[in-house]
Amino acid sequence: MEYKKYIVLVLFSIWGVSLSIQANDLPREVVNLNREWLYSRDNTVWQNIGLPHSFSIPYFMSKDFYTGLGWYKKTLTLSAEDMKKKLFLEFDGVFQEAEVAINGKIVGTHVGGYTGFSMDISSDVQVGNNIITVCVSNLWKPNVAPRAGEHTFSGGIYRNVRLVKKNPVHIDWYGVFITTPDLSGNKGKASAVKIETEICNHSSRTVEYKLLTQIVDSEGKVITSVENSEKVIANGAKKMIQQTKPLNNPHLWHPEHPYLYKVVSSLYQGTKLVDRTETAFGFRWFEWTADKGFFLNGKHLFFKGVNVHQDQAGWGDAVTESAMRRDVRMMKEAGFDLIRGSHYPHAPAFSQACDEEGMLFWSEAPFWGIGGFKPDGYWDCSAYPVNTKDIDGFEASALQQLEEMIRIHRNHPSIIAWSMCNEAFFSAPEAMDGVRRLLKKMVDLSHQLDSSRPAAIGGAQRPLGDARIDKIGDIAGYNGDGATQPDFQNPGIPNIVSEYGSVTSERPGKYAPGWGDLQRDNGWKGFSWRSGQAIWCGFDHGSIAGSNLGKMGIVDYFRIPKRSWYWYRNEYTQITPPEWPEEGVPAQLKLEASGTTGILTDGTDDVQLLVTILNADGKPISNSPTVKLKIISGPGEFPTGTSICFAPDSDIRIMDGQAAIAFRSYHAGTAVIEATSPGLKAARIEITFEGNDIWKEGITPRVKERPYTRYIREKQEKSIQTFGRNNPTFASSYHEGQAVGLAADGNPATFWQAAEKDTAPYWILDTEKSLTLHEIQIVFPSSAVYCYTVDISDDKQQWLTVSDKQNTTKSEQQVLLSFKKGSVNARFVRIRFSEKSPAAISEVIVKGIVRE
Repeated sequence: MEYKKYIVLVLFSIWGVSLSIQANDLPREVVNLNREWLYSRDNTVWQNIGLPHSFSIPYFMSKDFYTGLGWYKKTLTLSAEDMKKKLFLEFDGVFQEAEVAINGKIVGTHVGGYTGFSMDISSDVQVGNNIITVCVSNLWKPNVAPRAGEHTFSGGIYRNVRLVKKNPVHIDWYGVFITTPDLSGNKGKASAVKIETEICNHSSRTVEYKLLTQIVDSEGKVITSVENSEKVIANGAKKMIQQTKPLNNPHLWHPEHPYLYKVVSSLYQGTKLVDRTETAFGFRWFEWTADKGFFLNGKHLFFKGVNVHQDQAGWGDAVTESAMRRDVRMMKEAGFDLIRGSHYPHAPAFSQACDEEGMLFWSEAPFWGIGGFKPDGYWDCSAYPVNTKDIDGFEASALQQLEEMIRIHRNHPSIIAWSMCNEAFFSAPEAMDGVRRLLKKMVDLSHQLDSSRPAAIGGAQRPLGDARIDKIGDIAGYNGDGATQPDFQNPGIPNIVSEYGSVTSERPGKYAPGWGDLQRDNGWKGFSWRSGQAIWCGFDHGSIAGSNLGKMGIVDYFRIPKRSWYWYRNEYTQITPPEWPEEGVPAQLKLEASGTTGILTDGTDDVQLLVTILNADGKPISNSPTVKLKIISGPGEFPTGTSICFAPDSDIRIMDGQAAIAFRSYHAGTAVIEATSPGLKAARIEITFEGNDIWKEGITPRVKERPYTRYIREKQEKSIQTFGRNNPTFASSYHEGQAVGLAADGNPATFWQAAEKDTAPYWILDTEKSLTLHEIQIVFPSSAVYCYTVDISDDKQQWLTVSDKQNTTKSEQQVLLSFKKGSVNARFVRIRFSEKSPAAISEVIVKGIVRE
């Protein structure tokens, strides 16, 4: 019973609520199952691990990662009393295919790497010990979304797992849906609360049940309630729809004051309580407009957004709830008020952190594309299937994961849009009709499942002209040059710049915003018809396209801010940046932690450790010697085991005088951690972990060492990829009707042309990859004398001229520049025309090999 009391404390103390419920009276028990698993890649040799877990641990931004199978096992002990209950295993996320077995019998499967699922195991378990086995596959499949994306796709049970014990009649998994239908019409002054509750009856009797629904404020006071009774047929289900009386002057949820209420749903059979669950929600309303932007609670808000991937140094995607919350807080501290969940559904705890910390959230489904895609076989192929046999399965997968995302996250007030995709146009030309058809299906499903939020098309800046996809949904998100392409200026629908910037940098980087695409015409200041903008991106992350693409964050992979983060914090919150460290004489180390006491041991909690190089006076300096963190005594683990070594020339880096890593434990006790570096004074810190399983020095087994070696895919061929079609483009100007992107749309019949008065015309292609160039092909609209220079660059600042025809007298329509193997590296291609020359391009095609 002690564990039940602990669970009650967690469920209710979060809200500061005092309800007169004893642990023994609770009809539902939720048990965290993150501890004490076994893991194996070959189903023979097993190691002790805790969840969340990834196949790739320890992982540090390699573009390659293990793909294949992984097995997880756990012993689950059940009592005779438990066997009277309905028993469910709930998973918050497994990438990407899970086959669950109990005592050797398969009880269910789930396909989809970013959405949770629940499995009924009631008829498959026994009194005593039961063996849960989960076979996980992260093999690419042509009919599973996403088929493509620039992230990494490591396998594993990388989010929480729970055992939920319920009565045979109960409220379904995420079975409560809350809306405030009158709030907008009443301008926030009053609204009823509408609650739709799904009741499951797994008994053999048709019985009348009473549903009591209470609205509770943040102080724990019940402010209103509603109840009704209905019959639920045997072995059936019922949706009960309730609506409270209007609540006057509710506290409104807003990023500046994220006030939360909750619904307490209690299901009774007569006077017996058979189930109870709690659901947080907020009173807020919003409006997206095509001409005046975004309004929250009746007031205009031009939101300042940031894209966020979920992975972190060492642990990869397998981060704790506390680590997710630190990410949200870090972006909040810099003054951002919207996160785009790029480009897949994030964990329920991430949405909860957005609710509680005050961060608007754009939640995205995993229909995702990547530029320069290859034939099928890996996550760098066409976003939509090219083989007809894969189409039905892929569309079903995309729709399934959209439905699961909405069901799981629909009550979070932070979420203001459901996004269908990101850059799905990176599909084979013959697949684009399918892209449009699927997006329309997804929009329709989104409207059906949740009419309170708009359906967005994320990354909708291509294709141009009549084939555009941005108006399929209610809102369009334009990435990169979509901020400047004429087709998408004041487009007549609500819109945002869903990505801007894309500046690659190592920490510390420049003290600058990196406006990138928004620099033209002061677009970073916003326009009346634009709702907001989101930088690419918040944090460095792993990428199959290489670390140069992954290092575009304003915070590095280890969660140490770059100087651009400080620029935004100063601009948005007026907090002066610190004094930058300079080269000095290292003398000592400083070791800090995000918390030192009360850290939970259930896989939901951890601490962030930060080590800083100091001189003799205790001042931070930029020197970056090798530093080692080691557990001296007590429990805990780094992603590499009992110690971790940071070096300036390693993937596990120390830079600009600092290094950091997340540290967790699955046992209670005090961990003593020491930071050392040759010749420097060491530093120590103590971290106290809380839980029921106490660490016993010399008795409790230490975590297995996990030495880091960068993973390299076997038999990987470095193929030449083609770029240009639908990649971002920029120019000094454009003639009306001859937009910049028409020189990279795959159609030689269309072309870009500079404005007539442009005296220094140029056109730039961003391949979005760091390439070893193979060739550049340029096609002009017609045969003529074009006087131009071709330049290439890795950063759009330092340029190298590879062809100079400024003084040519030769007429030409096609140009092919070939490069000696391995001799030239670049991301950007620029073509500059002389004032006397025609300035027009039909198509630019770049071929090269993506480099690390």
